[in-house]
Amino acid sequence: MSKEMQELQKQWHSMMQTIHTNSNVQQGCHLPFMLSGYREFPPPTSSAMKEVVSFMNSRVGQYLDDHPFVALSLLVFVAVSAIPVAFFLIFVISTTIVACLGVIVIEGVVISVGGIALLCVLCGLGLLSLAVSGVLSICYIALSTLINYWHTPNSLVKKQEANGNSLLQSSPPLLDPSNKNTKSE
Repeated sequence: MSKEMQELQKQWHSMMQTIHTNSNVQQGCHLPFMLSGYREFPPPTSSAMKEVVSFMNSRVGQYLDDHPFVALSLLVFVAVSAIPVAFFLIFVISTTIVACLGVIVIEGVVISVGGIALLCVLCGLGLLSLAVSGVLSICYIALSTLINYWHTPNSLVKKQEANGNSLLQSSPPLLDPSNKNTKSE
């Protein structure tokens, strides 16, 4: 084995050992999903993990944890708006350099126009991120419904078809043990 492979294998074993030693069961931390709705995350080991855990234990982190659609919309918006913001910053820096060379009046006009253009782009990207999050949420719901429909036992489907009912309309009464096809009339 080459030295790089041995070093990579050492790092892999070290990482796996860290994951196994920091599991919730071994540390005796709270379960990830507590009945009260509040999550307590395990103590972190690195500085980056400490920042993530402190953010997730903050009010904003708890709110985003309880509202995944908002978190997904925010993530999509940040990811999509990074490039226009970077272009705007490059634009501002370049116009500032030009302003230092003597074009002060043009800088104010150009930056104002650029700021308005950035505002329009960010508003459009905000709407786009909400639309993408909505589509992703609808796809998730549709796929999970299809998977749940495909994995229903055949006996329930045959019993439904014999009764003339649709599976999607009357699935909760089928699972109710008190409803045993009682026809008292």
